[in-house]
Amino acid sequence: MTFCAVIATYNNQNTLSDVIDRTLSAIEGDVIVVNDGCTDSSSAILARYADNARVRVVSYAPNRGKGYALCEGFDKARELGYDYAVTLDSDGQHYPEDISNLTLAAEKLISSGWKKIIVVGSRNLSADGMPKGNRFANRFGKFWFHLQTLQPLSDTQTGFRLYTLSCLPSRRFITNRYEAELELLVFSAWRRVRLVETPVRVYYAPKGERVSHFRPFADFMRIFALNTFLCCASIVYGYPSMLLRKK
Repeated sequence: MTFCAVIATYNNQNTLSDVIDRTLSAIEGDVIVVNDGCTDSSSAILARYADNARVRVVSYAPNRGKGYALCEGFDKARELGYDYAVTLDSDGQHYPEDISNLTLAAEKLISSGWKKIIVVGSRNLSADGMPKGNRFANRFGKFWFHLQTLQPLSDTQTGFRLYTLSCLPSRRFITNRYEAELELLVFSAWRRVRLVETPVRVYYAPKGERVSHFRPFADFMRIFALNTFLCCASIVYGYPSMLLRKK
């Protein structure tokens, strides 16, 4: 049973090095960093890890979105022979020290006979400093996810997760940006991948220090469009698929 970490990064030069260093201490496997067309000093920061055999960097340009970056990271993890990958963000919101929460939950599921699993790092959605927009997005996502999959999940927006690489689709996502993580959860639920949650901590930097690439109107509309598609697809594909597939 082997675990690696996948960190997709885009212009998080102030937090990137700290996240990588803490992740290296928190996991025994490699740390795969996907440079998603960064235009700040992130490339120079990653170059400092050239002599570290456990830091594997995947770079390309221009920026293509988080969904695309995760696919690149998963492909690299498979190439390196890993069975499972933990994903976390490079903005400092996640605590790499909580990776053990996800791996321990995975080990318990695997020992009980589950082969296809996703462990979702569930955040405290009432944590101090959480932007109001994030709270709304989580309530919005929770409702639609339940409707589309008939499964409860308290935090559908978190990027802190553990995936079984063999059960991830080899194709690219329908969308390449933030909403790709929601798409991945829904399609996994339809394929009866075991989804479980485990608590993780979350840190929100003071307002003046936050670096966010989320575009409130454009990205919300993309999420709305995806949810509309998934609701329609759940009727003709999702529900029948869950009924026909064995657990």
